[in-house]
Amino acid sequence: MPPPSDIVKVAIEWPGANAQLIEMDQKRALPSIIREVCDGWSLSGSEQFALRYADGPQLYITEQSRGEIKNGTILRLAISPARAARQLLERIQSHGIDARLEALKELAKLSADPTFAAEFINMEGIGTLARLVESGTHFGEMLAFTLTAFLELMDHGIVSWDLISLSFIKQIAGYVNQPMVDVSILQRSLAILESMVLNSHSLYHRVAQEITVGQLIGHLQVSNQEIQTYAIALINALFLKAPEDRRQEMASTLAQKHLRSIILNHIIRGNRPIKAEMAHQLYVLQVLTFNLLEERMMTKMDPNDQAQRDVIFELRRIAFDGENDPTATEKRKAMYTKDYKMLGFTNHVNPAMDFTQTPPGMLAVDNMLYLAKVHQDTYIRIVLENSSREDKHECPFGRCAIELTRMLCEILQVGELPNEGCNDYHPMFFTHDRAWEEFFCVCIQLLNKTWKEMRATAEDFNKVMQVVREQITRALVMKPSSLDQLKNKLRGLSYSEILRLRQSERMSQDDFQSPPIIELRERIQPEILELIKQQRLNRLCEGSCFRKLGNRRRQEKFWFCRLSLNHKVLHYGDLDESPQGEVPFELLSDKIPISDIKSVVTGKDCPHMKEKSALKQNKEVLELAFSVLYDPDETLNFVAPNKYEYCIWTDGLCALLGREMGSDLTRSDLDTLISMEMKLRLLDLENITIPEAPPPVPKEPSSYNFSYNYSLTDP
Repeated sequence: MPPPSDIVKVAIEWPGANAQLIEMDQKRALPSIIREVCDGWSLSGSEQFALRYADGPQLYITEQSRGEIKNGTILRLAISPARAARQLLERIQSHGIDARLEALKELAKLSADPTFAAEFINMEGIGTLARLVESGTHFGEMLAFTLTAFLELMDHGIVSWDLISLSFIKQIAGYVNQPMVDVSILQRSLAILESMVLNSHSLYHRVAQEITVGQLIGHLQVSNQEIQTYAIALINALFLKAPEDRRQEMASTLAQKHLRSIILNHIIRGNRPIKAEMAHQLYVLQVLTFNLLEERMMTKMDPNDQAQRDVIFELRRIAFDGENDPTATEKRKAMYTKDYKMLGFTNHVNPAMDFTQTPPGMLAVDNMLYLAKVHQDTYIRIVLENSSREDKHECPFGRCAIELTRMLCEILQVGELPNEGCNDYHPMFFTHDRAWEEFFCVCIQLLNKTWKEMRATAEDFNKVMQVVREQITRALVMKPSSLDQLKNKLRGLSYSEILRLRQSERMSQDDFQSPPIIELRERIQPEILELIKQQRLNRLCEGSCFRKLGNRRRQEKFWFCRLSLNHKVLHYGDLDESPQGEVPFELLSDKIPISDIKSVVTGKDCPHMKEKSALKQNKEVLELAFSVLYDPDETLNFVAPNKYEYCIWTDGLCALLGREMGSDLTRSDLDTLISMEMKLRLLDLENITIPEAPPPVPKEPSSYNFSYNYSLTDP
């Protein structure tokens, strides 16, 4: 008979003694259990002791966390958090250097535990650490452990960052500004400054006074990618929290300091593969840079503003007047309306009205003017070759440029905050100082080319824009490393190629809709679903690595989960780093019987998404989140690294629970595999000689069936 659900069998260790094997009653008070354990080893003063996990982070067991203890867990009897905090506080203030170093080393490890952290902070421990830093007497390992403990303690959110003194900030900034400083100290100093900027508006201004972007750029030219990542993270934090009127100034400083080229040469084109956190920080920098366009994107053109209207005059002049000849301009004033029509504006009389919608607002004007001035030959060619046509197939440049600008803003999410966990940066945007404008210039040429390939007219405008959007998004997925490579990718995505790709992708949906084929699909579907189910379960047996999203994202923590080979248990456990290949079951200390799983929930229904409802949860994280709910009222929370892994795991878990696999990936795989199987079987039918049949007996339309004598399982 299985033990009650509130009884867990655990082993408890104590140095120099044999382990105790006990059945822990989860309904019994924790102090009572600790007293019984102490009595087993004849230890007095049980109130001075606590239980901790023996493996992994070795966290203290509390009444709130005891529900996470599983059968077979190894625990360790240890001194209580309060007693440990008091002893460490005394030791780090002792005069013995060796004793102080050992105390700080232990403190750095224990500070990640929220129970210990609360006790240490209540004893004014953070103030003590801050004074040690401010004194400037700690160096090397001792200082590194001090900063680590400080950062871990502050990360719990118990103490406000606003309480940090100016002298502490100056000391930390000094470590960052020093030309030669220990790597571990520099790493922690950068992380502390980033947390200050992100968590306190007042500290942003103080840090900004002590640290300049120019000083941080030097740290991007080192060979240590961790330091590079922390440095970009601090730049991003300063960028993100800067007042709007300061961001453009900061962007100019970054440009003057050649940030883009340094990132390109020392990181993107460096000799080391880019890790996930570095990719995320590059993505954040890309988003923040493009967000500088938001003001222009949301600014309407004022038809009564002569300076703004002069820009339109300039577009007309470059296209039709060549060199700026005042006499020629005077002669052509009566022809402006005709010129504006040939430029492709919707409002021929006052084209300024075309730019009164936001987005894209004045950003479209900026893009058009850049094309006209920097790529003048291309601009004139596009305008003139369309303005000279009389077959209604002319491509309206003005209207296209405005709509294209709006489309690019949507594709690159201009004006939106960076998504947590997203690594979708594009290397090509780091290859040019005017990457946005150059991207537009490439895409407007694509639009003009696609318009001609489609032999489109004004009525086909929306269809052309849909094709161009598809061409651009497909090219971006390929992650071209330069703008030239983007052009090559787009050349390969001609209109005819898009049609071919669409037809290929649609084949599974539109292929053979006759009733006999529908019946064949229905007969094939169960065996195909079983194949997909087995593939999903096999992938779960291989396992996947998931990242823990904490407060400080640069300190990456990972955990791994995989299904047992008999499909009866989920094994999982923490890892120090992302694994290369499969993780053995022996290294995964925790497990959940499949029989205990009650359900699988996704998105905003997940407990870990509800817990963070106060924070800005981005759409991508919600789409990748899922949770396993199991007895007794416990959860295992996931955020998949990508959409593919999300579909694999949610489908696999549903299959284990005997529920329908309903992800987009399953539907796509099902359609693809059924289509392939049907084609094989129908090809086989072509080789069958069917004897001449008598005239068919009239049947009801719904009674179609197969009379061919061949195996459905062996085509």
